[in-house]
Amino acid sequence: MAQRGFVGQASLPQDEMSLREARPYPSNRLDPILTTDMNIKQKNIEQNLRQVEARIAAAALRSGRDPAEITLVAVTKTHPPAAVVAAYRAGARHFGENRVEEGGEKIPIVRTALEDKELKGSDAQPPVWHMIGHIQNRKAQAVVADFDVVHSVDRLKIARRLSHFVSLRADNRPLPILLECNVSGEASKFGFDMAGWEQDASRRTAFFSAVDEISHLPGLSLEGLMTMAPQTDDPETVRPVFASLRALQEALRERFPALPWSHLSMGMTDDFEVAIEEGATIVRIGRAIFGPRGK
Repeated sequence: MAQRGFVGQASLPQDEMSLREARPYPSNRLDPILTTDMNIKQKNIEQNLRQVEARIAAAALRSGRDPAEITLVAVTKTHPPAAVVAAYRAGARHFGENRVEEGGEKIPIVRTALEDKELKGSDAQPPVWHMIGHIQNRKAQAVVADFDVVHSVDRLKIARRLSHFVSLRADNRPLPILLECNVSGEASKFGFDMAGWEQDASRRTAFFSAVDEISHLPGLSLEGLMTMAPQTDDPETVRPVFASLRALQEALRERFPALPWSHLSMGMTDDFEVAIEEGATIVRIGRAIFGPRGK
């Protein structure tokens, strides 16, 4: 699927690799870990990936869209580095992690494995790492160090923290971010509380005020919205959630026309086809590619 302009590791200058290289993974420990995990079957992951890509294309075409508009983020939460390497070899380039610590451990292992083979002396695109889980304030620096795109900016304070650590970079490379919005009203979900925003003028006003401040924070590139729909056996029941986020995107385009609002990150294994039909540009899929999560 398309990269859609997200900044990847390939664009990092050497002096900016220092934060990531601060936690290098010893190459003499890499082979045993990947060997241990080689019960991961390359062929199965490749087959699963092709099936998911075909379903993405079919959903896009049903709604009159170009499948190349959709970025597939392969969600690797709890899956070992070998699974990421296998998916990369099968053609995946975008990977998502829910947990900052897990990503911080996994990313250098994958980077070392790919640099030894796939990326060595080639112009292949390195993995683009997406942070898709909740971020505690104290972990903002690690997110800036390890991830290329952040989907889960759910409050002003975390946006300010990310901006602060991006400002410490030596270059002017911005961090692409999405605003996580809870449009379903589920108490268990993170995000700006936007349930019923269509009828609630005070909620819209408060959110627009936060968006205005975030859009002016240095180092952040505000590119769209993200949401998580309730879990359900019938994806049609969450179509209104996706439609609500798309309508919010349109309202933001009208209110803030200078901002791109390019992306809607919505849809996972059980509902991504409906999400695409409702306008998703990014889908976050794990189980359909890697199988059930590990412990």
